[in-house]
Parts: sequence; C-alpha cells; structure tokens
Amino acid sequence: MVNRIQKLAVMFILAGVILAACGGRGTAADANATEVPIAVADAQVVAEGRLVPRESVELSFVASGQVAEVLVEEGDVVKAGDVLARLGNREQMESNIAAAQLELLAAQQEALDAQQARDTLDDNLPQAQTQALEAITSARDALYNAERRLNSLSSAADQPDIDSASASVILARDVLDKAKDDFEPYVNKPEDNLVRAVFLNKLAEAQRAYDDAVRRLNRLDGVIGSDFDISQAQAEMEIAQARLEQSQQDFDTLQAGPDPEDVALAESRMKTAEGRIQSAEAALAAAEDALADLDLVATINGSVVKLDLIAGEQVTPGTPVVQLADFSQWYVETDNLTEIDVVNVSTDQAVSIVPDALPDVQLSGKVESIGDVFEEKRGDVTYTARILVNEVDPRLRWGMTVVVSFEK
Repeated sequence: MVNRIQKLAVMFILAGVILAACGGRGTAADANATEVPIAVADAQVVAEGRLVPRESVELSFVASGQVAEVLVEEGDVVKAGDVLARLGNREQMESNIAAAQLELLAAQQEALDAQQARDTLDDNLPQAQTQALEAITSARDALYNAERRLNSLSSAADQPDIDSASASVILARDVLDKAKDDFEPYVNKPEDNLVRAVFLNKLAEAQRAYDDAVRRLNRLDGVIGSDFDISQAQAEMEIAQARLEQSQQDFDTLQAGPDPEDVALAESRMKTAEGRIQSAEAALAAAEDALADLDLVATINGSVVKLDLIAGEQVTPGTPVVQLADFSQWYVETDNLTEIDVVNVSTDQAVSIVPDALPDVQLSGKVESIGDVFEEKRGDVTYTARILVNEVDPRLRWGMTVVVSFEK
C-alpha cells in the first residue's frame, strides 16, 4: 500500500525530472523569467483495514464440571440471555435454592407477624386506656371500703348507725324465725323432697342475713375491734392504696402511648426479622448464582460462529468454548493508519471501501471512532479507526481485507 508520504515523494521526483528536462532546452529569456513554485495538492488518505462484525464475544463457563447439554450448533442465531449449554450436577444447588426460598418465606412471615404485633399495640391502645381507667375506679372503691372498715374498727360509731344496725338485727331475726317455722314440718322429709329443699334454702339465706346484721351491730358497738382486726384492716387499706397508685401510673403511661417495654420488644422482633430476611435473600441470591454458573448464557444477539463443546466432556472455568458474532452491521478497522495520516482523519468523515476480494464492489461508510492508543507496525506508528459500513453485501466475510479511502 502506498501511503501519503510515498505519494508525495513520487510527485516531487517526477516534478524534478520534468523541470530538469525543460531547463536543458530553455532559452536566455527563460533564464531571466521569474520562477513560479509548483503547488502540490494534499493527497487523499488511503489505508488498509479488515472487516469485523458489529460485536463479537468469546464465552466460557465460570464453573468447572461436566457438560450435560449443548443446546446450539454453529450457525444458530441466538439472543442475549439464551442458554447455550449446561453443566450437570444441578440437584444439590436446586435443593439449596429451595431451602433458601423456604427460609425467606419464613423470615417474611415472621416480619409480618412482628409488624402486626406492633400495630396491635396501637390498635389496642384505646381499650387498654379504658381498662386502666376502670382499674383506677375499682382501686378507689376498694380503698374507700378499706378506709371505712378501718374507721369502723378504730373509732366509735354514731348512734343513728347503731340504731339502724340494731333494727336490721331485729328484722333479720324475724325473717329467720319465720323461715324456721316454715321448714319445721319438712325436717324429717327425704332430702330430695322439692318443698323441703326450697324451705331449707330460705332458712339458710335468712340465717346468713341475720349473722351479717349481728356482726355489723357488734362492730358498731365496739364488741369486735381487736388489735388483730384493726391491723388487718390497716394492711388491706395500704394494699388498696398501692393498687390505686399503680393503676394511676399505668393509666398515665398509656396516655403517652403503648407500653414502652411492649413497643421495644415488638420493634426488636421486627429488626431481628428484617435481618433474617436480608440473610435469607443473600443466601437465595448465592444459591441462584451458583446454579446460574452451570449455564453458559449468550451475552449478545448474534450467530454462533465457533462451538468447542461436546456433551460429556469436562470443562474448566475461563476456557473459551463458544464464540458469538453480531453480523447485523459491518465495520472496518484500519491497521496501517499512520501518525501522518491520522491528523487528516476525523469522526463522521465519509469514506469509500473496496474489498480486495471484490474489487468491483465499492461501499460507503463513515468514521465512527479513532483510537487514542497507538501501535507500532512495520516500523510505523499507527492508529485504529473504526468505520461503519453503510451497505451490506452477502459476500462479505469476517476478516476480509479492504482498501479505505478517506474523503476530503
């Protein structure tokens, strides 16, 4: 290939020869004539290159193993994501995926339960506040009764209360006497006699009411008011007071929201469940990646141009076994664009392309990119220009050499 420098040199040599010939035959007038410099136009940049597909890739397994299936043949057209071949021994990895999926489901359910438990604390807050308020009321009633009992044991009663209690005793005695009279005719009747049972029950109730009336009167009269009873009543009052204080404290706490300890427990449970989910997701992803490593997957759309796989053979990671190429678009990559020529080439510059094997075919194209990194070839510093070919000819083949003319 004659480069630009070589062309310029040839042109200057030819010009010198012509001038010398003319000078030998020149006249004196010619000698006195003003010399006119010869203008040499910049020559067109021409370079060699090779046809390459739009994209190509060599594929290899990332895991070692025995080839179980080869799913393509040379010449097949595939899409990115298609499985081209598979390794065997997949059962353990599939089992690991199933176990990881089960753990993930369990962790997600635990997280859901924990969240529901936390939400329940808020949902149940109004009811809990109501119950706490009822507990306060109950504790106040208990304290009031305890205080009354203590007062009745430790201080003399008012006369009206004594008179009322005495009257209650008389009335209760009268009811008791009548109940005894009613029961008397049935004393010797069989125990399963219905009438006898009715009168016996009334007698028992009358006796209980009479005893209560007598005890109340005795307390008011000071008959029952020993140190033991007073001490016991004092203790009951203190217990009632403590219950009231605790009920009030519980209510005040609930006014600010759910029980902080319950909230902390629920949130801790939620955090633990979230960590469990993350761990399960990581385990599942690792198991799925391990299984995916047994598949050789196409990374581009294209044709299978080289296949070095046989079912049953052992493969090692990183060894290319399949080559794909995308022939939907042709490119030319130059291999002798020198440092002198490259300065006159720019992106989007139009070019004409002539394959060496098809000299009668002229294709058009444009410069898509120019490499920044140089190479030394045959003593020249060269750069690679990548050129997009506008037309497609069915006779074109990967690696064909072409002549590229860069238009001015």
